[in-house]
Amino acid sequence: MDKRDYYEILGVSRSASLDEIKKAYRRLAVKYHPDKNPGDKTAEEKFKEATEAYEVLKDDSKRQIYDRYGHQGLAGGGFGGFGDFGFDLGDALRAFMRDFGGFGFENFFGETTTARQRAGPQRGRDLQVKLKLSLEEIATGVEKTIRIKRLVVCDRCNGSGLEKGTSKRTCPRCNGTGQQKTVTRSFFGQFVNISTCPYCSGTGKIIEKPCLACAGNGRIKGQSEIKVKIPQGVSSGNYIPVRSAGDVGPHGGPAGDVLVIIEEKEHSIFTRHGDDIICEQAINFSKAALGAHIEVPTLDGKVNLKIPAGTQSGRVFRLRGKGIPHLNGYGRGDQLVRVLVITPTKLSAQEKELFMRLAELQKNQPLNTDKSFFEKLRQTLGV
Repeated sequence: MDKRDYYEILGVSRSASLDEIKKAYRRLAVKYHPDKNPGDKTAEEKFKEATEAYEVLKDDSKRQIYDRYGHQGLAGGGFGGFGDFGFDLGDALRAFMRDFGGFGFENFFGETTTARQRAGPQRGRDLQVKLKLSLEEIATGVEKTIRIKRLVVCDRCNGSGLEKGTSKRTCPRCNGTGQQKTVTRSFFGQFVNISTCPYCSGTGKIIEKPCLACAGNGRIKGQSEIKVKIPQGVSSGNYIPVRSAGDVGPHGGPAGDVLVIIEEKEHSIFTRHGDDIICEQAINFSKAALGAHIEVPTLDGKVNLKIPAGTQSGRVFRLRGKGIPHLNGYGRGDQLVRVLVITPTKLSAQEKELFMRLAELQKNQPLNTDKSFFEKLRQTLGV
């Protein structure tokens, strides 16, 4: 299904200012926030959709790419590609909390809007890993196994952080809510600041006898292997999230994600420009002058390329569909072959004689590339 226009989602014009974009997003996010619409999948989708639109349009570089190329431009431009690798509810909630969370206010009508934090286990940290890929792997797609160092569940206490035979008690500072609330008043109204309780780290519980292996954190250092499928056509800077493969949260909290960031290895032959690839092919003077068929390397193996008579150094030939596959689309880019005519630096006696005969034929004649020139050249070379 085609994605909706980001400006249409937020209900703003294409010339909208950053302040207008923020206000439009905040209105939609509050309206469709999961806390206000528990169990409503339609509202959840609208919340994710609005957040994705906001994440693009609030960023000048992403917005310029989107204005020029649309969704496809973001998919192949090293901006993560929300629609390509998934933008889930967790991403949307973290984005909302980053810019608007942690505070609330009472407006003149007495309505309170709060991005509330729940007491309980905290989510683990997201991890990043860089994955270097060759152009051949990018062209075909590949599955990779990656080993990462991460915090895993403590096997002694099973993630609870408790020493055997002990239990937790309610935090006396927050009375089990996991939150601290500070209220301030001003001429413009009442401002409420909600923060995590520092005494229990937001869990609402206190551990009196912590586990000897993890010191009450519920986590220890470990290693894991993850498998990640790389689609065709990715670029340096694109990332693929592997859900729940990051550090596990303290005290049995859910695991964060692993962001696999793509890096392209430098190729010995090809240079990439978008989904096109470029290479240079050297040919000698006689092949450029008389024409020839040469073998050219591609990502799929060698192909035959016709060099017409009279080819000049620097001429570019296009091999259709021999480039990089379009990311999450159909078709491929092209391969551009730049021909370089090599002038010989050392001549045998016979070669020198042939060139002297050719020079004599061209004496007092203007440079040209007509058929008579090539006929004379063939006669001189005896071909």
